[in-house]
Amino acid sequence: MTVPVVALIGAWIAFRQSETARNKLKLDLFDKRMAVYQSARKAIGTAATHGNLSQEQQIEYLQGVSPAQWLFGPEVFEYLNKTLWHKIVDLELHNSMSKGPDSAERTHHIHARADTLKWLVAQYSDFDALVGQYLSLSH
Repeated sequence: MTVPVVALIGAWIAFRQSETARNKLKLDLFDKRMAVYQSARKAIGTAATHGNLSQEQQIEYLQGVSPAQWLFGPEVFEYLNKTLWHKIVDLELHNSMSKGPDSAERTHHIHARADTLKWLVAQYSDFDALVGQYLSLSH
């Protein structure tokens, strides 16, 4: 009688250890995803409020989101490395071209800059919706 009881207790302990390991893995993955999320949100916030990102901030963004290809699905990686990054680069172009002498091209870049800033502000909710499924710790 004691052998089956000991085996049952051993099985229960093994099951609990596997549950603990699985939860630890979920937490580790969440922490890594959250770091990428925060890098992107910081860049969006800085660009939307200040109208630009310095070179250092651009490098910080690229370094911060580089693990996304292994932590998120391809749609998030595509968004961070193409969609959002191209808007950041566009914003820098529009900023520099808006400082030239009065011309039709300058006016175009002023309007394009405003459109890009509006797009960036909208990314607060759009980006959250995109990554929401990956930042859940539900069991």
